[in-house]
Amino acid sequence: MLCTIIAGFVRAVDGLNEWLGKTLAWLALGMVSVTFAVVVLRYGFNLGWIALQEAAIYMHALLFMLGAAYTLKYDAHVRVDIFYQRFGSKGRAWVDLLGAWLFLIPFCAFVVWSSWDYVLASWAIREGSHETGGLPLVFVLKSALLGFAGTLLLQGVAQSGKALLVLLDRSKS
Repeated sequence: MLCTIIAGFVRAVDGLNEWLGKTLAWLALGMVSVTFAVVVLRYGFNLGWIALQEAAIYMHALLFMLGAAYTLKYDAHVRVDIFYQRFGSKGRAWVDLLGAWLFLIPFCAFVVWSSWDYVLASWAIREGSHETGGLPLVFVLKSALLGFAGTLLLQGVAQSGKALLVLLDRSKS
């Protein structure tokens, strides 16, 4: 029963982050397009818009902040792999389980705790760019801090659920 609940949670979180990652991947195309437009306009026509430059920065930030959980889902993050690669599936499961609960989850909780007031203050004043002609959405960009921590936290719990299922010999693999 508990293993079924864990597996269901893992599937739901994996599905959410799969959808989010594939949706956010389009921001990479947007960044390239906007950056190309900025360069052509600046050097070809001697024109420039701060909002266009900031749009590329926003897309970059959102892609990396909200795409972190997708990267974790595929175990594509940077890992010091000296011992992990030599471990069997249960050894790796222990590293993943302990790593999530000792490092990742406390880190995500700290990010939420330390950025909560910062993001709320930005929303309270609907903070916009400090640059003339910039985007009026700084409060939305700052919210990516909470999105980063929230999605990474969910994926960390899901990854530890996968590890627990391996340790209990209940995984599909």
